Parts: sequence; structure tokens; C-alpha cells
Amino acid sequence: MAEITAAMVKELRESTGAGMLDCKKALVEADGNMESAVDWLRKKGLASAAKKSSRIAAEGLVAVKVEGNKGAVVEVNSETDFVAKNDIFQAYVEDAAAVALANNGDIEAMKNAQDASGKSFGERLTDMIARIGENMNLRRAKVISVNNGVISSYIHNAARAGLGKIGVLVALESTGDKAKLADLGKHIAMHIAATAPIALDIASVDAAAVEHEKSIFTEQAAASGKPANIIEKMVEGRIRKFYEEVVLLEQNYIMDPDKKVKDVVADAAKELGTDVKLSGYVFFKLGDGLQKKEEDFSAEVAAQLKK
Repeated sequence: MAEITAAMVKELRESTGAGMLDCKKALVEADGNMESAVDWLRKKGLASAAKKSSRIAAEGLVAVKVEGNKGAVVEVNSETDFVAKNDIFQAYVEDAAAVALANNGDIEAMKNAQDASGKSFGERLTDMIARIGENMNLRRAKVISVNNGVISSYIHNAARAGLGKIGVLVALESTGDKAKLADLGKHIAMHIAATAPIALDIASVDAAAVEHEKSIFTEQAAASGKPANIIEKMVEGRIRKFYEEVVLLEQNYIMDPDKKVKDVVADAAKELGTDVKLSGYVFFKLGDGLQKKEEDFSAEVAAQLKK
């Protein structure tokens, strides 16, 4: 039986991120062979990773990446914001944006994509779960492109370049000056980060959402006791206001509230002397739609005291 020294345990712990006792046990099981000990930990870590999959992962990072006429935005979740600051996790999210670009944002294709070592991107995620010790999830990705124009991006609450809590892509179709288009696109992306529109234009708004708003507005207007024709006009006015609040092209531009976003695009077209079309956008806000874990610290302390 090989002698297991503190230095060996320290080396294994630093290379794998596993706990000290686990590292010591791995070295004992591997009879001091460092490579075999790493394999033993990975196998145990993979088993642990499966158990972690039921835990809520609503923290993490959003990443954006633009190459030529294409841009990608991805969201990768972790259980805690602390892990989002981990260099290993951040490197994975950065790579996720590049993998999304190569696979048109298809999550399953991304997970199956292999790197130079032959390991799939999904396997790399599982390894990271085992190493860091938290549930993580490659949640969503989207790619947009232009035929002729620019894709602009913006990251809000940036952890480092291209990584943050909110990621936005804006697609502008135009033959105009690309530098000026890129600047316009970035400012519109900042506007989107602040206003979180639900649709590009009125035609893109979900019909069920409009009918739902109409029913609420109609009931509110009816309570006023006004005639039906007046109520109809009141509802039409409220729907116009609804569109101004949630439709990107109809919103008041945050950097010049006297203009709508569509007016800003039209003004840019005049300045550039050519057509400019805001053809699409992507807005990812970290944790949107996910249930976040509520910590009850008093209950946690009480539970610990009972052990």
C-alpha cells in the first residue's frame, strides 16, 4: 500500500476541486496513483451530478457572441451567483455562445458537439457539475442573422466581456455604413435591456395576449357607465397604449422619449441615405420564468442544530 501524503491530497484537490476527504479516499482506492484517483473521483462525481439535477438552478450567466452577419445569445444556469463568478463556469458559458453559433442555437446539437479532445459539450457540462458541486443547465440559446447589415450586441451587468445578467442582440438590415449601423444597433439593444419588449412589431404580438388585455380594459371601461360607443373608443385607446408599452418599434425611445424606436430607425435611414430595417432582436434575462429557491436561514440553522 502506497503512502498517502498531505502533499498528494493537496495536489489532487487543486486539480479536481473535490473535497479533502474525498481526495484522500480516492488516493487510497487508487493506491496512490494520481491519474487513477482522478478517474475514481470523476466516476463518483458523475454519480453525484445526477443527484444534483433536481436542484433548482436559476442563477448563472447570459453570453453573447457576434461573428460576421450572425449573432448568438445563450443562458447557462447554476444554483448560486457565487458559481457564476467561477472562471471555469465563465469559460464554459463563453464557449457555449460559440457552440451556439456553430449549431444555430439548437440545444441538443450543442450538447452533442465535440471538441478537439473528442469530449461532447454535454459531457463537459456534466464534468463541471461534478467538479464544482452544483446543478447547472444549458438552458436556452438563439441565433439571429442578417443578409446585408449588422448584428449588434449588448450585455448588462457584465461579469466580463460578453458575459452578464442580460444579453441582447439586434439585427439591422441595410447597405449603409456598418460602423454607424453598429452604433445604432447597440443603442437600441441598450433600450431593449431597459424596456424588455415582448414583440418586434404589432403584427408579432400574440393574439391571445391582446384579447386578454381587451377583456380587462372592456370590463374596466364598462364600470364607468359610459355608452357602448365611448367604451369602444376607450378600449381602443388602452390597446394603443398597451402596444406602446410592449412592442419594440412602438415604444418611446429611452434616449429620446419624444421619438418612437421606429422613428429613430427612420431617421437613421435618412442620414445614411438608404433603407434601414430593424428585422429582429433577442432579449435574454437571466432566470426569466425560473422559480428561484427561497432560502429560509432560520430553518436551515435549526436543522443543523438537530443533527
